[in-house]
Amino acid sequence: MNPAQDRSECTSLPVMSVVDPDRARERDSTIWGLLLAAGTSNRYGTENKLLEPIHGEPIIRHATRALVSSSVDGVTLVAGHQADDIRTAVAGFDVEIRVNDNYEKGQSTSVRTGIEAMCEHEADAAVIALGDMPCIASSTVDRLITAYVTENRPALAAAYRGQRGNPVLFDAQFFDALVDVTGDVGGRRLLLSVDDGAAVETADPGVLRDIDRPSDLRDLE
Repeated sequence: MNPAQDRSECTSLPVMSVVDPDRARERDSTIWGLLLAAGTSNRYGTENKLLEPIHGEPIIRHATRALVSSSVDGVTLVAGHQADDIRTAVAGFDVEIRVNDNYEKGQSTSVRTGIEAMCEHEADAAVIALGDMPCIASSTVDRLITAYVTENRPALAAAYRGQRGNPVLFDAQFFDALVDVTGDVGGRRLLLSVDDGAAVETADPGVLRDIDRPSDLRDLE
């Protein structure tokens, strides 16, 4: 689900606008936030990029705040590499932490761990976010939820100026398919295969800004 890999694929999804993100709270469904934070940061270098500071706080703390401050009913963070340090970095936030012991086998294993938690919480849908994207606004999460609730769209991705990014939202009907994904990918292929999926214009450039290398972090400072 790395937006930097294939932004051109956004053209295969219709792009829609959500005017009022506050409508995300007007719902009966249970929507859970899932934050993937288990990777080894191979492309970043020797340091765990999620623990690198930006504006005085670790990257993972910024990413966590976006979900916690939104209208999701709860947040599950999947840790793996340096899990104890990640736990310390998000201390004080009301998040559930699940540890993926198979994190070295790719992002799909973290998705699987997270979706198992979604099922335990009986979630009707999950908003899946990435721990290395510290600039996403909580209103962006609420725009995805509003589109899900009001437009009956079961699979959604955040977009900025027509470019698809993250986070993404999947209805529970896709949980089994997400569990079956393999390798170092998330739900990107599934999203693009859904007939009534869509990209939601958010006016939030943060949906395209992931941190892969030290230069990406310097660009945000």
